[in-house]
Amino acid sequence: METVPLPAIGAGMRGMTITMEPGESLHAGISSTEIRDQLWARIAALDVSAPYARAAELIDGVEAIRRIAHRHGLVPAVTVTHFIDRALMRQGEPAPVHGWFAILSDAIASERQDWQTANAFAEACSVRLAS
Repeated sequence: METVPLPAIGAGMRGMTITMEPGESLHAGISSTEIRDQLWARIAALDVSAPYARAAELIDGVEAIRRIAHRHGLVPAVTVTHFIDRALMRQGEPAPVHGWFAILSDAIASERQDWQTANAFAEACSVRLAS
């Protein structure tokens, strides 16, 4: 058995862990709609906390989103999370992330979850990162 820390959404969940069997997923049996809803809830929580959070805290939240998106084949969302990390690491203070979270939400909502779509999101993120 493996003990896995749960990525925190709110302060009440910090430090919680669950025990899982090898190969078991936190999201086994959850529909793609429920996964997307969970990701959007995480984005909303990060967006609300962004004005008060340190960049490292936001990066941790984005990493949790990246892991879930990767696990469920949401390729454009994984791509966007990498750009958000870069934007957050470029500055000592948290970057204005509201626009980044909007792009991430769009990537999660995209009907196409392939590499071509991920590349299109990467191009949009590159333009945003350069500005």
